[in-house]
Amino acid sequence: MKKILFFILVFCSVSKSYGAGYGLYNPQNFSYNPQAGEKLLFILDYSNSMNEPLENDTKFNLMLDSMKKILPKINPDTQVGLRIYGHKMGFTPMEACRASTLAAPIARNNSENISFALLKRKPRGMTPITYSLKQAIKYDFMGFTGKKHIILLTDGGENCDESPCTFVMNLIKIRRDVQIDVIAFNINNDEDLEQLRCTALVTSGKFCDAKTSAQLYNGFNNSIEGVKNVEAKILIPAMKK
Repeated sequence: MKKILFFILVFCSVSKSYGAGYGLYNPQNFSYNPQAGEKLLFILDYSNSMNEPLENDTKFNLMLDSMKKILPKINPDTQVGLRIYGHKMGFTPMEACRASTLAAPIARNNSENISFALLKRKPRGMTPITYSLKQAIKYDFMGFTGKKHIILLTDGGENCDESPCTFVMNLIKIRRDVQIDVIAFNINNDEDLEQLRCTALVTSGKFCDAKTSAQLYNGFNNSIEGVKNVEAKILIPAMKK
């Protein structure tokens, strides 16, 4: 009897160890491999225009509400971070066009830190989209391998004498590991929309033209679901080895 019990304990221990390394998929024990999966970075608009009213609230508050719903849906093992831009004016236009901050560095189990960081600042300044993308790709993803996934939200076009479309067209000539999903929130300028659509599509990302809070949430949700699907595709072949 003791030998049988010993065998059962050893078998369970080995099975558990094997599951941690490779896993046998079922809905209860499946988790994503954060090393193989994408690294996710939100880049969110804190420019002054986010104070404008929409649906009996402000665009800024509607963004916060969407993020409040989205963050709990992110797997704790997913490496995710937050960059914000436009949160300060500066004394000169140049300073205002450098108002971009990594508010929560990319890490696992990071939703609570991101939630806290979202509330620390208010919308105030300009819209340095291109500068924010440059900072994110050069610094925020430093040391990370694999796919880098950006979810960029803006309620207007670039207003710092740069072009995000031109930037990503040059970027893909030298690297293809960055995908940018763009959510254009309540933008009515066709030229701005085309620039943002280009920014997404050139990097094989998704483009969402969100006019309402419901469409804003759907834009975030579609991007998050895309990350899950990619991570699952990367992990499942590894489990078969």
